[in-house]
Amino acid sequence: MSQLIKNGAAAVDSWHPLEIGDGETAETVALPAGDILFPLAVWQARKSELAGRERIGLLLQPDDKVEDVADDVARFALIAVNFPKFVDGRGYSTAALLRQRYGYTGELRAVGNVLHDQLFFMKRVGFDSYALTDGKNLAYAIERGFSPFGNAYQGATDQPQPYFRRRA
Repeated sequence: MSQLIKNGAAAVDSWHPLEIGDGETAETVALPAGDILFPLAVWQARKSELAGRERIGLLLQPDDKVEDVADDVARFALIAVNFPKFVDGRGYSTAALLRQRYGYTGELRAVGNVLHDQLFFMKRVGFDSYALTDGKNLAYAIERGFSPFGNAYQGATDQPQPYFRRRA
């Protein structure tokens, strides 16, 4: 079980990803109750069944297109973006699109291979919770992961104004 950082502090994670087993499809997998992160394929196939739930979570993979959920982003209490490998940066673009283009205001979580040296950059594009990779030092990540630099020069989701504009 991964360690969760939410709003800059350790937190308890109540969300669980829905696993599609062998022989199951998005159309046939059982939909458990509770705080579940549904893969995009399940959301697309069973949207009418899931729409009545109080809290819906969505799990996006690197190949998933944000445009496929653009009209539905307000329905999700949580959108988790998977980082399968350290070198796969597509999740950064996904987060920026969700926040800046599609106006998603709910919880945006980085999951998968999330390391402390990525947290600063993940926060910049709009993530506000992070499922830190198992075995990593949670206290160190919270203490050092979000502030490796004093000031960021470029504008981003967390600070739209570039540094030279903030100084003026």
